[in-house]
Amino acid sequence: MATPEARKLGGWLRAEEEAGKVVYPPRGCRLKALELTPLEDVRVVILGQDPYHGPGQAHGLCFSVPDGVRPPPSLKNIFKEMESDLGLPRPDHGSLESWARQGVLLLNNTLTVQQGQAGSHAGKGWEAITDACVAAVAARSEPSVFILWGSHAQGKASRIAALRDSDRHLSIKSPHPSPLSAHRGFFGSRPFSQTNAFLEKNGRGSIDWRL
Repeated sequence: MATPEARKLGGWLRAEEEAGKVVYPPRGCRLKALELTPLEDVRVVILGQDPYHGPGQAHGLCFSVPDGVRPPPSLKNIFKEMESDLGLPRPDHGSLESWARQGVLLLNNTLTVQQGQAGSHAGKGWEAITDACVAAVAARSEPSVFILWGSHAQGKASRIAALRDSDRHLSIKSPHPSPLSAHRGFFGSRPFSQTNAFLEKNGRGSIDWRL
């Protein structure tokens, strides 16, 4: 993150915090997705929009919350679909770190947000960084799975030429797991079994989705 754009973004974030605005996730967690799932380990990419904007929720992985924090509605719906798809019990926590450590890149489009203000850091520079991350995965020769929940994630993927023009990878598209849209086709989409079937077919093993 030593590019001029990244330095500009870093300066803007510091100014926001010095002005008294609360930014989530806290410093030290903002690049957690990239730290837990380095490029060479990526087998699956799940794209989110921006971090949770409530206290204590965001910890650097899209859709995930730290242990001890109640899973938000979208995450609860992800667990419902996981139970239906794979027969796995719904976990009693909302941390997806074990997925990240197995090669599931849990990447939000923007990696910070102001408290209580969804989408508040859109257009401030994160998109160029996360676009580059997606493009780097898409450009690799190893087949990977891109799980695209909702129009925002699908729109981001459609901008990545390396993904759009690749037939090596599998893109799984469905409505977002939000309660507003989950019943329009997210439930019953079976993303977890589809992912493992593709990975196994291509010699990349499977993800243990149990939490």
